[in-house]
Amino acid sequence: MGSLENYDYDLVTIGAGSGGTRASRISAQHYGAKVACVELPFGFLSSDEIGGAGGTCVIRGCVPKKILVYGSAFAEEFRDANGFGWGVNQHPPHDLKNLIKKKSAEVERLNGVYNKLLKTAGVDLIEGRGKLLDAHTVEVTTPAGEKRILKTKYILLAVGGKPVKAPIPGSEHAITSDDALVLDDIPGSTIVIVGAGYISVEFSSIYKGLGAEVHLMYRKPLPLTGFDEECREQVADGLKGRGVHLYPDTTPTRIEKEADGTFKVYYKNSDGESSVKAGIVMFGTGRSPNTKNIGLEEVGVKKDQKDGIEVDEHSRTSVPNIYAIGDVTNRVALTPVAIMEGMAFAKTVFGKDSTPPDYRKVPSACFVQPPLAYVGFTEEEAIEKVSGNIDVYVSKFKPMKNTISGRDERTFMKLLVHSDTDQVLGAHMVGPDAPEVMQGIAIALKAGAKKAHFDSTVGIHPTAAEEWVSMRTRARRVQGQGKQPPS
Repeated sequence: MGSLENYDYDLVTIGAGSGGTRASRISAQHYGAKVACVELPFGFLSSDEIGGAGGTCVIRGCVPKKILVYGSAFAEEFRDANGFGWGVNQHPPHDLKNLIKKKSAEVERLNGVYNKLLKTAGVDLIEGRGKLLDAHTVEVTTPAGEKRILKTKYILLAVGGKPVKAPIPGSEHAITSDDALVLDDIPGSTIVIVGAGYISVEFSSIYKGLGAEVHLMYRKPLPLTGFDEECREQVADGLKGRGVHLYPDTTPTRIEKEADGTFKVYYKNSDGESSVKAGIVMFGTGRSPNTKNIGLEEVGVKKDQKDGIEVDEHSRTSVPNIYAIGDVTNRVALTPVAIMEGMAFAKTVFGKDSTPPDYRKVPSACFVQPPLAYVGFTEEEAIEKVSGNIDVYVSKFKPMKNTISGRDERTFMKLLVHSDTDQVLGAHMVGPDAPEVMQGIAIALKAGAKKAHFDSTVGIHPTAAEEWVSMRTRARRVQGQGKQPPS
């Protein structure tokens, strides 16, 4: 930039997760800004603090979780092998400690990659805890307890979020998803998981695949609130079919530690009150923004009702030169979205090209087994928001592999189409490789694909994905109640 005036930096970013790293790199490398990025040192620092470049996704989220998903999937693959002539009577013993060790090594490697990316881009990576002193001043407390003051023209808050526990008696005995990613032993091989979100559902699959007895409790009739209703039913059927004990419409009331070191989880539902014993209790009951003790109140940065940082369409906070991106803003808590917001920030502030993030047609996935993936409206959202008739196409079939393996598990696909314009409003899939398939479908929907484009596309045979271009018979037509035109 070449015009620091009385500032040390053009930009100081607090948080070196995926969004903060991308924003810092693009601002420095593409637009010539002088940038510092403040992040805690790598590792598990305390019960609720984990540091290191890469942030939630790399260190305590997407990447380590996906490694565990891969590891847990082999149990079912060994069983399926029998149907294809392999003499596998039972799967070999699993070494959880070895898996966690290898997962940790990969996380550490990726942390080094992020450090190198920042350095190569010319960003100063400063280890420590960042706090706002005023609109242009960041105080960094180093690991040694020393204070360092950074003067900057702009500040970007990319501090992410952290898991929260349900406020019930005995919650201190439960672990969170952060803890679960380093858990290398399940006492008694029994775990109770509380929560209905994607984290709880994914870890239910992981631990079941790794040989544990899994009990999943949630307050609603189905898991995965907010996802398409039929997909939620399919996921519940899949979990049950793979041996996960489901407790729908159930509220945990307290956790008690037993004399032998195990735990009793007390709960209530329509059948009354009861309890289940477990070696581990995990809460997957949501995440909250990391807005405590970073100086927001002192500087006047406003927060929303859920403790997230309020921002405008350009990620600007109530203090004009302070911006915020990622999970701390309570918008769309997905790593690729934080990256998009970071790039849009850099382009807007340093590229002088006003670029708001585009949240239309953002694809997402839940890495349950088999996985769920979608892009666009759910059927329920389409009915609520879109005007006019909506055609619903549904396909449910047994994949070719399962016809030989003998697995009684089906793939589910759904397309939502606006009747008058032929615009595809949403696509949903539960089945093997659904996230990989959905990435391509997301590109099509982002480009404005219509049902006619699907129908005129030649399928790849034999694949499950070819069903997307073969769904010609409408399952039903529903009436949209909203005022929003299809997009």
